[in-house]
Amino acid sequence: MCLGIPGRIVEVTDAANCLAKVDVSGVQRTISVRLLEKDMPDPDEWVLVHVGFAMAKIDEKEALLTLAAVQQLGEAYTDELEAFKGSPA
Repeated sequence: MCLGIPGRIVEVTDAANCLAKVDVSGVQRTISVRLLEKDMPDPDEWVLVHVGFAMAKIDEKEALLTLAAVQQLGEAYTDELEAFKGSPA
């Protein structure tokens, strides 16, 4: 199962190529924010991350509620987080 997981933008690392560092449950990776190019996220904003792409901006309340919900999925959540940890930084 693939999940969209909320992540907090740490920094925009390459604005020209639409890349940003995101923190997902303590794991930081560089992802594409190209799908949000017309409304580029800023540091400390939350996005929904799926397979290395920010799919949508979400507010912090929604992000925290979503994180709590996906954590209750147990193995599906831990599998997704392990895949994120194993992806290139």
